[in-house]
Amino acid sequence: MSLSTHVLDASRGLPARDVRVRLERREPDGAWTTLAEARTDGDGRVREWGAVPGAGVHRLTFDTAGLSDFYPEVTVAFTVADPDAHLHVPLLLSPFAYSTYRGS
Repeated sequence: MSLSTHVLDASRGLPARDVRVRLERREPDGAWTTLAEARTDGDGRVREWGAVPGAGVHRLTFDTAGLSDFYPEVTVAFTVADPDAHLHVPLLLSPFAYSTYRGS
């Protein structure tokens, strides 16, 4: 399975560069285990994690302090059903709102 993300700063209409993102997996006991951390590149993307998420429930936590005065971080939880599929989880951020979706 591969996983990518893209952070867009809607207030500026530009990719959000150098945003810290943490990838975690939920364990059977409900605890979260950090699999990897990365920073978005000049295009606002994280393409490689150095870890394979595998099937199960995962989350990405974006350190959005500085991009939003209201949301210091945004966490997006999602389920990996097909460990052979590619998942793209983008984040569109503005000062007082954010959205996400399953991309391609």
